[in-house]
Amino acid sequence: MAARVIVEADGGSRGNPGPAGYGAVVLDADSRAVLREVAAGIGVASNNVAEYRGLIAGLEAAAELGAHEVDVRMDSLLVVNQMSQKWKIKHEAMRPLASQAAALVRNFSRVTFTHIRREFNKHADRLANEAMDAAARGLTWAPPTEVPEPEPPPPPPVASDAPPRLGWSAPGGPATRLLLLRHGETPLTAEKRFSGRGDPELSERGVAQARAAAARLSSYGDIAAVVSSPLRRAMQTASIVADSLGVNVVVDEGLVETDFGAWEGLTFAEVRARFPAEMQAWLDNPAVGPPGGESFTATFARVGAARERLLASYPGLRVVVASHVTPIKAIVREALGAPAQALYRMHLDPASLTTVEWYADGPAVLTGLNDVSHL
Repeated sequence: MAARVIVEADGGSRGNPGPAGYGAVVLDADSRAVLREVAAGIGVASNNVAEYRGLIAGLEAAAELGAHEVDVRMDSLLVVNQMSQKWKIKHEAMRPLASQAAALVRNFSRVTFTHIRREFNKHADRLANEAMDAAARGLTWAPPTEVPEPEPPPPPPVASDAPPRLGWSAPGGPATRLLLLRHGETPLTAEKRFSGRGDPELSERGVAQARAAAARLSSYGDIAAVVSSPLRRAMQTASIVADSLGVNVVVDEGLVETDFGAWEGLTFAEVRARFPAEMQAWLDNPAVGPPGGESFTATFARVGAARERLLASYPGLRVVVASHVTPIKAIVREALGAPAQALYRMHLDPASLTTVEWYADGPAVLTGLNDVSHL
């Protein structure tokens, strides 16, 4: 009997929905010796159902082994965040499975849920695939007769003084894909007015644009999260997308638009007429902000911190980021290593998609800018 165990669980579906199966392994928390392996085919189901079934099987195995504390580790961000009560459960098929898992959790003195990268969940993934292969042959998966050797922990990252990878070299691992979605049109957008910290709602056209973006994004099938600026126009856009994906919206204050201060609601021509010296200084120097507002230099720092949070929270995953013109341009500028003046060389339409891939070893790749093919 081991008082403290690690449960690594996974599930998969060949078709989503399609022939599905799950796998889970229970490890001793101290030695990482394999204590139990469980896997099974479950007929036709979705990836999420299979992942929940893997979690349930792993918790049941841990209880049978007499464990008191369990560290659950899965590469399913949806299951981890729903079981951690960070995300609501919107799909009816998930509710009974989540309730069953929650009932099992109450049998232990302590259970934690940790999201891990897919490459660190290979054991459970292998078991799930073995179970699906066996089911495809009309067989039932059975554990090996020999107890496997203890699994070593993942190696710690190795510090290096080497410069960031550049040029045509191969990627250093899976990329975190940021799908940067500008919010849909508002009345200020249509009139080309400065729209910073003001909080207008989407226009009817803006809602239609957001729905068109949601329809496109829902076809991707592997989006882990929708993260949004707290402003209403971005939140409305994000909520339409999140509802189509069956996830909740995560708010990050760092993705808010630049504060344009005294220029809020004015057109470029109106600002030029009323604040000629201030506007010229603003155009000449990114460290200068509008009267009572925020400089681009400050915006870059704020958005850069938000980007770091995204990469840390969703490593190797695809994430929709609903935001505004300046934050999206700031992320693109950083990805390209471009000067601040690059902001004036980019155009972003309402509800446009811009895609940047960030690799764990540093470099980024811009793969799409101002894509409006869904509109």
